[in-house]
Amino acid sequence: MSRSVFVIAEAGVNHNGSLERALTMVDAGAAAGADAVKFQSFDAGQLVTRRAAKAAYQIENTGEDGGQLAMLRALELDADGHRALADRCAERGVRFMSTAFDMDSLEMLSSFDMPAVKIPSGDITWGPMLLKAARLGRPLIVSTGMATMEEIAEALGVIAFALTREGEPSDRAVLAAALETQAGRDAVRERVTLLHCTTQYPTPLEAVNLRAMSTMADRFGVRVGYSDHTRSLAVPVAAVARGAVIIEKHFTLDRSLPGPDHAASLEPDELAAMIVMIRETEAALGSAEKGPTAEEMGNRLAARRSLVAAGPIAAGERLSLDRLTAKRPADGLSPMEAWGLVGRPASADFAVDEAVVP
Repeated sequence: MSRSVFVIAEAGVNHNGSLERALTMVDAGAAAGADAVKFQSFDAGQLVTRRAAKAAYQIENTGEDGGQLAMLRALELDADGHRALADRCAERGVRFMSTAFDMDSLEMLSSFDMPAVKIPSGDITWGPMLLKAARLGRPLIVSTGMATMEEIAEALGVIAFALTREGEPSDRAVLAAALETQAGRDAVRERVTLLHCTTQYPTPLEAVNLRAMSTMADRFGVRVGYSDHTRSLAVPVAAVARGAVIIEKHFTLDRSLPGPDHAASLEPDELAAMIVMIRETEAALGSAEKGPTAEEMGNRLAARRSLVAAGPIAAGERLSLDRLTAKRPADGLSPMEAWGLVGRPASADFAVDEAVVP
């Protein structure tokens, strides 16, 4: 993954189960300038039980009550579909990604050339999945929606254990110990990016809390990013300004389509506008060093002032502040020297606006 902000256009399940729509979404994400287009991979029967009810936002966005199982069955893509999407991504010059929501899907995705393995917010407490994902040997993106700091620490403990030890952990205490070792912390810092996220679709601005990115970075010493569920273009840009190295944003071909995630997604032209704003912000962040640029140095002569005579000054006259003033250009003494000249005799006659020298 590059040092620049990595923008993931999250297609998710907004294809509504249609491979053709999913392929068109790859085209749209690539045209918008995304670094990757990401989908979601799952066997609904391994993801939810028959008793799993829809979340409130899913009911609102799909327009019907009922269980998650039937909804998710209609959104599955098979292995051949994934291969077709990966091939289309390669053709369009954008990276293919997908999030696995079950062990078999994670195994299937391990054969794809993905830049990172994504752990969704809902699975941050699924220890065995974290362990398996960490041992695939790829960068990990861990989304933290709904999570407490303690849950994030425990998830990172699983990853630290997976990367530094063999076998399976015996209990939760072992996970904490793994993260406390220097080797464990170093492995996590090298491999993991935490995404701040609010699991609310769409997320109201007052629930975004971008400052939490800094809290996670300070606590765990890892790279941070932001997974956005607002309808805003500005929030992901603000996240970049606060240090996000990954931005993940849901998009759809048409926000009016039925489905659980369309309402919290950008349409392609909005996605493209957001990415332009991110790239501009990234360029503007520049260096943390404060100092004049080369171009600024060239402007000093014209923009700054130097000490000049406020009125005629005779040679030998004692200088005072009221006999001096500061005007452009900066071709003489700095105005900061004015106090040091007070009481000294003028070295020569000076006409009005003539540069005064000691």
